[in-house]
Amino acid sequence: MADGKRMKIVVLDGYALNPGDLSWDDLGRCGEVEVHDRTREDQVLERSAGAGLLLTNKTPLSAATLRGLPDLRYIGVLATGYNIVDTAAARQGGVTVTNIPTYGTSSVAQFAFALLLELCHHVGLHGEAVRQGEWTRSADWSFWKTPLIELSGKTMGIVGFGRIGRQTGAIAAAMGMRVIAHDAVKQNPPDYEGFRWASLDELAAESDVVSLHCPLFAENKGMINRERLGRMKKNALLLNTSRGPLVVDQDLADALNEGVIAGAGLDVLSAEPPLASNPLLSARNCIVTPHIAWATREARKRLLDLAVDNVRNFLAGRTQNAV
Repeated sequence: MADGKRMKIVVLDGYALNPGDLSWDDLGRCGEVEVHDRTREDQVLERSAGAGLLLTNKTPLSAATLRGLPDLRYIGVLATGYNIVDTAAARQGGVTVTNIPTYGTSSVAQFAFALLLELCHHVGLHGEAVRQGEWTRSADWSFWKTPLIELSGKTMGIVGFGRIGRQTGAIAAAMGMRVIAHDAVKQNPPDYEGFRWASLDELAAESDVVSLHCPLFAENKGMINRERLGRMKKNALLLNTSRGPLVVDQDLADALNEGVIAGAGLDVLSAEPPLASNPLLSARNCIVTPHIAWATREARKRLLDLAVDNVRNFLAGRTQNAV
């Protein structure tokens, strides 16, 4: 596009990606950039008027909104998941949509194990107990407030064996765990000893740890429900660093409170931010973190660099990472 450098580029919700420790300067070299920390859905049309390019993370872009933006030619989703954009309407209107497919692989896999290790050892709880003087007052040289769990020899079941799932599997294998996986595409199996593909029900029944790493589609929404949780071992742990609606919140809370499974580590919930009434916020042995697995500075820097690269390529007529 010959006039690309003069095009208006609007970032609708830039704060989560860049709260101030990164720079928008490279994006600014691509056009006239306007960055908003947050944008409500009813503010999109006003803020996006005249924009040729929009960048959004979680601000929805519906078909009705897209019809009200006749100058729009490009939407850059600042994430891997792009369900916040009506892609069919965008395609119909000749609007290119791109995403960022690979920025957070290491960070998300690392965070899955941060959740898992906290469930196994409750390091925070024991560290706070020491700070509160419990060790000083202890009659014994060692004490623990929860059961402690060794992972070596246990089975990790990974649902969704893409980049992040495979990285999680590599960490699990390095820790002496057996890895099994469920994925719609069964190719290039890793050479971990004992690895095999499994159905979702087989994986639920055999795994000591079930870790979710799949995108959200209509067909897998709510796949972790009362029935599937009932197939899991009583000592099993569930991890979700993928998409909250994969899990039925109330069913998981009930399973935790009733001892159907032993614990859960969740970085995502069905609605974000959650309602105070979400049953998982008070469920037994359930760790909930505020969707931060992706948010290391290193991962956010990769995301921003890739987003700018997507914009540059689009303006040069070489679209990449189109969805």
